[in-house]
Amino acid sequence: QVHLVESGGGLVQAGGSLRLSCTASGDISRINVMGWYRQAPGKERGFVAAINEGGATNYRWFTKGRFTISYDNVKKTVHLQMNSLEPEDTAVYFCAAGEHGTVAGHAPFRREDYWGQGTQVTVSA
Repeated sequence: QVHLVESGGGLVQAGGSLRLSCTASGDISRINVMGWYRQAPGKERGFVAAINEGGATNYRWFTKGRFTISYDNVKKTVHLQMNSLEPEDTAVYFCAAGEHGTVAGHAPFRREDYWGQGTQVTVSA
């Protein structure tokens, strides 16, 4: 079993920055890809970014170069550096981890992958 714990969420003004972190624990030896999704109030959960152990990345269009994902494969920790935050970025951000290694597509993680409980990010205007 794999457990994911996110941290780094909070309240920030528009234009500010936050750095989210997520660390996997438990049976993590086969984890080779991690990423982030987000869910705004009244909306479905959607993909944000992913990175695998080879360093391949995939970002959704709305990150527009503002977000950077990084990954420590030894520690099984993924970070999401978010700059130039906008009120539209307000959401609960969920960490995801998988053993399939793929970052491609609009939704590289599946329900059967591992998910964290989420961390709230609020951006005020």
